[in-house]
Amino acid sequence: QVQLVESGGGLVQPGGSLRLSCAASGIVLSIYRMAWYRQAPGKQRELVAAITSAIVTDYADSVKGRFTISRNNVKNTVYLQMNDLKPEDTAVYYCNAAYRINYWGQGTQVTVSS
Repeated sequence: QVQLVESGGGLVQPGGSLRLSCAASGIVLSIYRMAWYRQAPGKQRELVAAITSAIVTDYADSVKGRFTISRNNVKNTVYLQMNDLKPEDTAVYYCNAAYRINYWGQGTQVTVSS
């Protein structure tokens, strides 16, 4: 059974940092394109950052220079380091694993507010 479990969300003040983790089980992470998506209330789910099996990364324009995606295939875990957080980053963040089939985590809430 495939599971993606996100952690690391929470409440942070503007300008603060959070590190999200996505622990995968039931799949060999190394062959998957991994990504973080987010969905704010009333908005569509959007791609935040992605990293391929060849460690090629891609970012939404709104997070470039502030967020960094990385992966540890030994630990079967993907990370999203988020710096200089803004209120507009508030959303539920979802981990995604894609290789012929898409898998999704349950999501973790990130709230940026003073």
